[in-house]
Amino acid sequence: MTTTTSSFLQVTQNLPRMQAMTSAEPAVKSAATYYAANIGSVKSIDDLVGNYRLLSYALASQGLSDQINSTALIKQVLAGGVTDPKSLANTLGDPRWKAFAAAFDFGGKGAASLSTPSAVATTSADYVEQQLETDEGQQNVGVQLALYFQRVAPTITNSYGLLGDKNLLQVVQTIFGLSPASSASDIDAQAATIAKLVPMTDLADPAKVTQLTERFTAMYDLVYGPSSGASTSLSTSNGGGATPDAATTVLSGIVSANAANLASGAASGSFSESLLTSLQGFHLGG
Repeated sequence: MTTTTSSFLQVTQNLPRMQAMTSAEPAVKSAATYYAANIGSVKSIDDLVGNYRLLSYALASQGLSDQINSTALIKQVLAGGVTDPKSLANTLGDPRWKAFAAAFDFGGKGAASLSTPSAVATTSADYVEQQLETDEGQQNVGVQLALYFQRVAPTITNSYGLLGDKNLLQVVQTIFGLSPASSASDIDAQAATIAKLVPMTDLADPAKVTQLTERFTAMYDLVYGPSSGASTSLSTSNGGGATPDAATTVLSGIVSANAANLASGAASGSFSESLLTSLQGFHLGG
């Protein structure tokens, strides 16, 4: 019986080897080769959006694979960039969009910046990291969430950023046992609660992020039960018999490259769907 904590530590303590193994996967290697060979032909936002394979790779590198059909939103995000605090990428509330706009900065750095060796290497490394997290999620969603939190949480600058990211929010909810009743309060009250539980100074401290992440993995096992093999079991306080997919059903709200395969039903224990929609803007464009 493997715990989420032990699985998470196994990945983080052997990260270079795990990344190399992921990079060597045939599908990952093929996608990287195509991207490196063709990104230089992109001269505009329309060029990138018009090439499905390039756009798929670019979006996947920032964990936005589920947005491949949101072409209008993608164009708006890229056109607005990240320099203006009021740009779409900066106001959507989802850090992935800001990272995407910064990585593919047509307005600030120009299209040519996308195909420099350093830019291609960075995008490829980001893609591998996303794929590694997805691979781990197929075995244990808790490990995927822990890896995501450890990587993304340090980029968050206010509590609204935690509220606006379903993955980060799921981690915080699990750590602190936040009740679904939290959705009854207004957004500012929810943000204030999150700020007290997770001070932004903690997210800027690598040691405290590690502590929070390991606390999450322990709580994940306490709530859902340790993982054995590819399934994730659920152990609840009310003693209800859960199916092996119960944990992934509860976590169906997370936004990840493999969420469609893992999730089957509505998320439980989260803030209101209307709030999340307003913060994340998932349904904009198309």
